[in-house]
Amino acid sequence: MAAIATEQDILKGLAEIIDEIVGIDKSEVTPEKNFIEDLDIDSLSMVEIAVAAQDQFGVEIPDDELRNLKTVQDVINFVQNLQKPQG
Repeated sequence: MAAIATEQDILKGLAEIIDEIVGIDKSEVTPEKNFIEDLDIDSLSMVEIAVAAQDQFGVEIPDDELRNLKTVQDVINFVQNLQKPQG
């Protein structure tokens, strides 16, 4: 079983993914940032980011959920909720 990532771990991983895919500096990726309005990330890039995040954090992000993830914090919360042991 994979270790549960902390909010900081998820933020760091997400920042690295975003930097790699769209070239936005890691320091720009903060929890309150909106992907579209603040970081100027389009829907195609969001799909790439989601796929990379799924691989990195071992979670499933369905397309219908992806549309609801507007900010970096939304993704952090989503990943953390999925990582909680089910039961």
